[in-house]
Amino acid sequence: MQALDALLNRVSVPRLVEPAPTAEQRQALFGAALRAPDHGHLQPYRFLTVEGAAREQMGELLAEAAQMQEGEVTEAMIDKARNGPLRAPLVVVVIARLQEHVKYPKAEQLLAAGCAAHGILLAAYAQGIGAVWRTGELAYSKHVANGLGLAADEEVIAFLYLGTPQKEPRVAEKVDLAQFVSAWPGNA
Repeated sequence: MQALDALLNRVSVPRLVEPAPTAEQRQALFGAALRAPDHGHLQPYRFLTVEGAAREQMGELLAEAAQMQEGEVTEAMIDKARNGPLRAPLVVVVIARLQEHVKYPKAEQLLAAGCAAHGILLAAYAQGIGAVWRTGELAYSKHVANGLGLAADEEVIAFLYLGTPQKEPRVAEKVDLAQFVSAWPGNA
């Protein structure tokens, strides 16, 4: 697949089934992630793969975090959290590792980690792997961060769900670029 095809046509694929990406496909997924723009070469990201029974354990961790939320928490909310990781055969947790640095602010590091996540999505699309980026407020829970073994300078920025598309992915909708792009006329 041509790079521009992946960039212009990638779509989220939320309905995923077995099999998960192969070891060879994962090499390409993470290789693409490591090509993210990275000012200062800090590599401010890392990844956890969650599959098999570990998805159920992650679901329990998310359910516990859901129960700890403020406000009304329903059984439906807890069940949704518990079943979330079971929606795909592989969940990749994208973690930003934000470092104090005199020259490279944390905001740039966070963007680099986001670009790494996007690289995984593009590489998945290019290989015919279904993928969708999900987070939600539980991704930012201290309980979830602790349960996943994150350090104090780390935070979850994405749960990437990957697998085989259950059905043919939709076609990317065409967008009017003029709604998003304009020329700056400079100071008059």
